[in-house]
Amino acid sequence: MSTPLQRIEEVGVVPIIRAPSPDHALRIAEALIEAEMPILEVTFTVPGAAEVIRRLRIGYPDLLVGAGTVLDGPTARAAISEGAQFLVSVTAPPNVMALGPQHGIPVIPGAYTPTEILAALAMGAQVVKLFPAELGGPGYLRALRGPLPSLRAFPTGGVSADNVGEWLAAGAVAVGVGSVLIRDAAATGDYEGLRRRARELMEAVRAARGTGR
Repeated sequence: MSTPLQRIEEVGVVPIIRAPSPDHALRIAEALIEAEMPILEVTFTVPGAAEVIRRLRIGYPDLLVGAGTVLDGPTARAAISEGAQFLVSVTAPPNVMALGPQHGIPVIPGAYTPTEILAALAMGAQVVKLFPAELGGPGYLRALRGPLPSLRAFPTGGVSADNVGEWLAAGAVAVGVGSVLIRDAAATGDYEGLRRRARELMEAVRAARGTGR
């Protein structure tokens, strides 16, 4: 059985859910699941995020569910207690970096500069979230991997079906996709558009990797 990090690398894309309410978050999650996305990240900017994670774990046992925007120990504990299978942060909070492995839960910390990346790796990170990725683009990741060829980067920010191939070619092991994918689905109720974008994104990843369906 694949570990959570192996599964993320196998699939290649993690949709990031931000929504104004638990109900909206669950509806977005359902649309993504209907589009055959097997991994979801629920950020702790969502009201009641821990409850959303719990309900997804119960309702979809085959789904890999992670918690995002995990900035401190109490948030990490809440996510883990409700079944989060991986944790993602925008930085590398020491208490989160320590707590995840204590419970067998991988942590993907956020970093951008070489100094931040090396600090995250020194704390045990196996995969580093490159954020905000759109600032430097795929060229920046390619430049980073010159001196850091073993870097397993997870770019997040500005990734889309149109450029995901460039990110993968630059060395990304997987990507995180939030607002570009979700857009205003919660406000407009356009979940069919969300499903379409999700399918297009998955197809673009498969095409970039040459894996077909």
